[in-house]
Amino acid sequence: MAMRRVASTAARAIASPSSLVFTRELQASPGPKKIVGVFYKANQYAEMNPNFLGCAENALGIREWLESKGHQYIVTPDKEGPDCELEKHIPDLHVLISTPFHPAYVTAERIKKAKNLQLLLTAGIGSDHVDLKAAAAAGLTVAEVTGSNTVSVAEDELMRILILVRNFLPGHHQVINGEWNVAAIAHRAYDLEGKTVGTVGAGRIGRLLLQRLKPFNCNLLYHDRLKMDSELENQIGAKFEEDLDKMLSKCDIVVINTPLTEKTKGMFNKERIAKLKKGVLIVNNARGAIMDTQAVVDACNSGHIAGYSGDVWYPQPAPKDHPWRYMPNQAMTPHISGTTIDAQLRYAAGTKDMLDRYFKGEDFPAENYIVKDGELAPQYR
Repeated sequence: MAMRRVASTAARAIASPSSLVFTRELQASPGPKKIVGVFYKANQYAEMNPNFLGCAENALGIREWLESKGHQYIVTPDKEGPDCELEKHIPDLHVLISTPFHPAYVTAERIKKAKNLQLLLTAGIGSDHVDLKAAAAAGLTVAEVTGSNTVSVAEDELMRILILVRNFLPGHHQVINGEWNVAAIAHRAYDLEGKTVGTVGAGRIGRLLLQRLKPFNCNLLYHDRLKMDSELENQIGAKFEEDLDKMLSKCDIVVINTPLTEKTKGMFNKERIAKLKKGVLIVNNARGAIMDTQAVVDACNSGHIAGYSGDVWYPQPAPKDHPWRYMPNQAMTPHISGTTIDAQLRYAAGTKDMLDRYFKGEDFPAENYIVKDGELAPQYR
């Protein structure tokens, strides 16, 4: 059974005194399940588009289907603190669905409380809001809708590169403020052609970004744990850089496309940022915690980073006093790149497909698994 908590997983966890061990009955029982979805609240916007499925009000469009099968479907945006709505349902839920855009942080403590929990689904890409080691030790399955927002995020990254390179935002602000000062924009506006662009991570999103950049005649570099097939490299026109810091020192523009793991958390600290070209532009739609928050602020204030753009923060939602809101030359937004209407349709359909497979005891598409049978996917090891 795809969701069965295997005995070997529990045996491995019990054998390791250093691991966080939770003992559960290993079963994927038939019958009604309690499913909890955590999504952002859309308020008046929920009714403006029938395909706006990623909000709490429309709840991936699967309520009628789930309830027709006898399952209970609880949806809430309230996810933080000991008295939140999510916390009330932790002890008896079977499935928890969340998104990267309004993540329900699934800590080891919550996993320990969730005696019936079998499946953690991410409607989208990126499951770092889950304590993956604790989930593996508990025999849980963690899965996401791989590929559902690849196009959406890659397109957004390309947009942000152009916004920074062309110094777009100051001009836009001039229009809003009734101003007209061409010199204030033009003194730091450039062409993208001929610039060196490097992506840290070249999975589905990173590769697609490189493909989208090829017509701009840039010098394209990438660093990844895996080298692309040489034929694909030639088609894209990208060069593999095994040494990350050597690649970064060459780049006019750096794009972050690596998942958040123990290895990548805080990867861009003060020391690494100092190795970048002075005046570098950075786009980060991966995860905010890959960056040292204050190091980015300091580098933007000094001009070492000439522009920083992205849609990921830590934590999310970002507090009003988050320093990235107020640093110079930033083009930040809320976490929106992967939740276009097109992406919502894809990850809603993918979530429904995995739930259907779960009810039937069938395997998911292999690429969707983040934790299965006590093992983490390679990118999270």
